[in-house]
Amino acid sequence: MRVTRIGVPLLLTCLALPACGTGEPTTEPDPVPTVTVAPSTPPAAESPSGGATVSTAPQTPGPPEDLPTSVPGGTPGPGKSTGSSRPMTLTGTVEAGVEHDCYLLDGYLLVGGSRDLIRPGARLSVTGHVQADLMTTCQQGTPFMVQRVEPA
Repeated sequence: MRVTRIGVPLLLTCLALPACGTGEPTTEPDPVPTVTVAPSTPPAAESPSGGATVSTAPQTPGPPEDLPTSVPGGTPGPGKSTGSSRPMTLTGTVEAGVEHDCYLLDGYLLVGGSRDLIRPGARLSVTGHVQADLMTTCQQGTPFMVQRVEPA
């Protein structure tokens, strides 16, 4: 009797479970999103004369009318030069940069030169030129290519 009391509900459950998966779903499944991509160039259209086709390519916009298209001139200084400049001499006290082995003098990043002389706190006279288009990892200062270093 005890086996019958447990066996009958177990048998009914086993018979009922496979039938659960064969019915219709009760809710709608989430629809798959559809993405529509427009062509980069519009399709060719028939010409009014009926013979050839005319294709209209999109126009590339230019700068707005009120924006300047050239850089105004001025005196080169930190961050203002676009490449190499004429030789110049800087005199002052060297400061440590935010990155290791990066040294600054009057806002210029000292690139090259003797590291025995170029160190934080040293008062130096440095000759070289601005190289504003040089990429560095120092994150600050306009690159200054050192050609000569002397204590000041």
